[in-house]
Amino acid sequence: MNATVTISLLVTGCVFTGSLLGLHLHRFLPRTHLTKETQDVVRLGTGMVSVLASLVLGLLIATAKTSYDNTNHSIRAFAAEIALLNETLRDYGTGGAPARDALRDYTLKVLHDRWPTDRSQVPLIEDPSAGIILEHVRALIRDLKPVDAGQKWLQGQALDINVSLLRQRWLLIEQAGQSVSGTVLSILVSWIVAIFVSFGLNAPRNGTVVAAFFLCSMAIGGSIFLILEMDRPLNGIVRISSWPVENVLGAMDW
Repeated sequence: MNATVTISLLVTGCVFTGSLLGLHLHRFLPRTHLTKETQDVVRLGTGMVSVLASLVLGLLIATAKTSYDNTNHSIRAFAAEIALLNETLRDYGTGGAPARDALRDYTLKVLHDRWPTDRSQVPLIEDPSAGIILEHVRALIRDLKPVDAGQKWLQGQALDINVSLLRQRWLLIEQAGQSVSGTVLSILVSWIVAIFVSFGLNAPRNGTVVAAFFLCSMAIGGSIFLILEMDRPLNGIVRISSWPVENVLGAMDW
C-alpha cells in the first residue's frame, strides 16, 4: 500500500478513536468533572486549539501546494528549454545532428527515470548517468565548427541553453526534498485528536454522532493525504504529468 495512504488511514483511525474515547470518558470521570462550568472551560480551550490547528493545517496545505506548483513550473520550463535547444541544433544543420541525438537520449532517460512505467518503481530524481549525457551534449556543441556567422551565433545560443538546462536540472534535484516537516505534522495530528476527544466528551452518545465523527475523521485523513501527496509531486499518486517531456520527445522526431 502507498505510504501516504497508510499514513492518512492511520490519522483517520487516531482521530476517530479519540472521538470514541471522548464519548466513553463519562463512565470514568467523576461527576464534579462533568459540570456545565467545566464543560464551558473545555469548550473554550478546545476552540483555541481548533483555531491553531486550522491555521497550521492551512499553512501545511499552502506549503505543499506551493512546492507542487513550483516543481510543475520547473518541469515545464525544463521541457521548453530542451525543445529550444533541439530547434537551435536543428537550425544549425547536419553538424548539430550528433548533439541532437545525444539530447534525445537525455530526454528519453529523464522520462524513464522520473516517470517509470512501473508505478511500483521509485522514480530517480538524481541519475548521474543522465547528467553525464547532458555534459556530453555540451561537449558536442563546443566541438562544432561553424562555417559562417549564422552558425557561430547558433552555437553560442546552444551553449547558453545547455548551461541553462544544467542549472535547471540541479534546481529540480534540490526541489525534490520534502517541504513539510514530519514533526509539525505529528504535532498537528495530536492537536486534532485532542480536539475530537473534547468533542466526544461534550456530545450525546448515539449512532448519528458516531457516524458524524467517522466522516469528520475521514476528512481529516484526506487533508493529510493531500498534504503528503503534493509534497512528493514526482512519485506520488497525484504526481505531476509527464506530458511536457513526452511532447518534447515527440517533437524531436520531426
